Amino acid sequence: MQITLKFFATFREIVGSKTIEREFADGTTVGEVLRGLETEYEALGGELLVDGDLKPQINVLKNGREVLHIDGIDTSVDDGDTVSVFPPVAGGIE
Repeated sequence: MQITLKFFATFREIVGSKTIEREFADGTTVGEVLRGLETEYEALGGELLVDGDLKPQINVLKNGREVLHIDGIDTSVDDGDTVSVFPPVAGGIE
């Protein structure tokens, strides 16, 4: 199956593109997608997952819905899905 991956801010810089397409086996989970990204892009290693779960402050959406409100990293992905990955956001006026 094919899914679309979207990256924002520093993650976009690491991947070198806002959007990429990747093939995964049927039954793949968000966690498996993220582990694959950490392997494919060395600079993402440890930036997405920690101790087998999403790193704090990371936002991952499946088709616009936060995966933490579905099944977390065990959320399944289906052919044609879009997974968006946002790094921690900081800043603002003090």
